Amino acid sequence: MAKVVEPSIFIIFGGTGDLARRKLLPALARLHAAHQLHPKSHVVGVAIESEYDSAKYRRFTHDALLKAGVEEEVAAGFTTEQLHYHCIGDCGPADFDALSHMLRSIERANGLPENRAFYLALPPQVFLSTIDGLGAAGLNKSHGWTRVVVEKPFGHDLATAQALNRDIHRWYEESQVYRIDHYLGKDTVQNLLVLRFANTIFESVWNRDRIEAVQITVAEDLGVGTRAGYYDKAGAFRDMVQNHLTQLLTLVAMEIPSRYEAEAIRYEKIKVLRSMRALDPNAVVRGQYAAGEVGGEAVPGYLDEPGIDADSDTETFVGMTVFVDNWRWAGVPFFLRTGKRMGKTLSQIAVRLRSTPSHLFASLGEDDETADVLVISPSRTPGSRCTST
Repeated sequence: MAKVVEPSIFIIFGGTGDLARRKLLPALARLHAAHQLHPKSHVVGVAIESEYDSAKYRRFTHDALLKAGVEEEVAAGFTTEQLHYHCIGDCGPADFDALSHMLRSIERANGLPENRAFYLALPPQVFLSTIDGLGAAGLNKSHGWTRVVVEKPFGHDLATAQALNRDIHRWYEESQVYRIDHYLGKDTVQNLLVLRFANTIFESVWNRDRIEAVQITVAEDLGVGTRAGYYDKAGAFRDMVQNHLTQLLTLVAMEIPSRYEAEAIRYEKIKVLRSMRALDPNAVVRGQYAAGEVGGEAVPGYLDEPGIDADSDTETFVGMTVFVDNWRWAGVPFFLRTGKRMGKTLSQIAVRLRSTPSHLFASLGEDDETADVLVISPSRTPGSRCTST
């Protein structure tokens, strides 16, 4: 049975920011073109820029979609009168009341139920004030459903993550809260569960007896770009390791869930995390990219990027070794690495199998290396989402 999609309003806080331009608006446009959004649904971009109105925001979105590789027909079909802009001003109580009034006006004019999703595509330091503003304006509840989506990083450390959770729960029930890791939408991640659990050939070798090591790599050829203000406070570890790479690790290492449902999958992921050995600081390498050339063009080093402090020690590269001390994985190293300004953009999981106990073909002058490697990465072939070699 096809899932029923209800009409709703999707509100993007940070609607003119990098994440909205590169990820959220293109994703929504493609969902709209694929008829996976209800035809009566609306999208509202919220930001502090006072020079924007809805018409200018539609032009801004159209340009962003084309730059992100969205087809002109899809971009034109999305940037209609169902796309709006709201200036949040100084983010004071009156500004959130004005947003509430705008949403109610759209709902009344279009006969919409009060189904609202608030996506916080914002710097982490304003999560709390935004959530408090929504709650104080009564935007934490409605006659329909209400959701709040909080981007990573979720807190700076354990104490701040717990404080953020406490504040969210002042206004929202846990069932209303989505702590999002947009990396989970990538092809490598989407197909990993299917690859593992829909192919019986893998289960018999997916353990410490047959696997020697696992390498998980997420590399980008871009530098910090326009995200200096955020990135220099986060770094590669908080930006990538504690969410993106850890998610991949849990998907590789987890046991088969009892059902293909969110709670069952989450339960198996948590079991992996609880089995992880305490991190050895000597097993972690941090680094920054230096000036060099990319495609024959000179590019600056991290410390020379606009907005980066000259004495910053924020890492743009992390390499580390972790272990999952349970029955299936004891003794198998998981090598995690991520970095900016790498040789190429890559998301890859390489599962190295153990060598055969004897090297039968060494006498023929062949390489006596017999270990096979299962490489899982996004396919570049049109019509295919993921390949394994």
